[in-house]
Amino acid sequence: MNVVQNAQNARSLRNNPSTSNTKPRPIIVTGPTGVGKSSFAVALAIRLGGEVIGADAYQIYAGLPILTAQPSPELQALVPHHLIGFLDLRESFDVARYQRLALATIADIQSRKRTPIIVGGTGLYLKSLTHGLANIPPIDRLLREQIATLNLSDAIKKLASLDPSAPALIDLQNPVRVRRALEIVLSTGQPLAKAREQWTSNAPVDFCGLTLFRPREELHSRIKTNVESLFESGVVEEVRSALEAGPTASKAIGYREIQALLREETSLTECREAILTATRQYSKRQITWCRTQFDFPVLELTHDLTQKEILDSALSLLNITNM
Repeated sequence: MNVVQNAQNARSLRNNPSTSNTKPRPIIVTGPTGVGKSSFAVALAIRLGGEVIGADAYQIYAGLPILTAQPSPELQALVPHHLIGFLDLRESFDVARYQRLALATIADIQSRKRTPIIVGGTGLYLKSLTHGLANIPPIDRLLREQIATLNLSDAIKKLASLDPSAPALIDLQNPVRVRRALEIVLSTGQPLAKAREQWTSNAPVDFCGLTLFRPREELHSRIKTNVESLFESGVVEEVRSALEAGPTASKAIGYREIQALLREETSLTECREAILTATRQYSKRQITWCRTQFDFPVLELTHDLTQKEILDSALSLLNITNM
């Protein structure tokens, strides 16, 4: 689907949200890395007269546009983009701050009778919008520091000993998620599942959404091509020239691998393979998350469909009549 080439045609098909007295309903576009969320979201925004809001934990940072696969300048020139490339690499960020910024951006876009299209694969960011945030008390600083000293294995063991059901609810390969779960269990004295029950009752806005998928082999091929493109586009020099990333940005896939390459601790081939493996593993976790956390209809993208066919299918799944 070539959004840039087909933008003019798609623009002629979009509806005019300003004719409606109601606020346009926000649309979430999610799915695994490599599926084509960024280009699809732009095509949908053009068709509906919308604007794109990022929902990616690493694309929010300035300084690493190649590594974090931010939408290209060509895509960003087609429709307004928000919450992408705006934050200093050294700054920490969390889901509560994302929710505040995203809700304010959604309201601003709606006030102009345009459709907010939230696109990304960071599940907790999206769930903060669809389900709200659980009312968790502030975490004691000393407790957080103590938990931070635990390695991943020890943190998992401690979490399982306190709440045997918790490990099945989180991504055990993600140290941030494991430590956060441990913080919640220790702070509230309740199982993690109990805290998450609050998410279902305080959704701040009414959303509709789509989950994008591709056949497995096609998705793996796209991921491989994307990783190769990183290096062809100069990602090594980008990381070399960037400010030292803080505790959040440094967790972006590829950052530590390329830092190791720059220190000559690994070869270029080993670095590339490590990033490819990590990206495929992340994609698999995202697929699981989408299937278990959201009930959005699934739109499968393939090379056999034209852009118009894909957008027509999307609008049908969303129950949107495009005038």
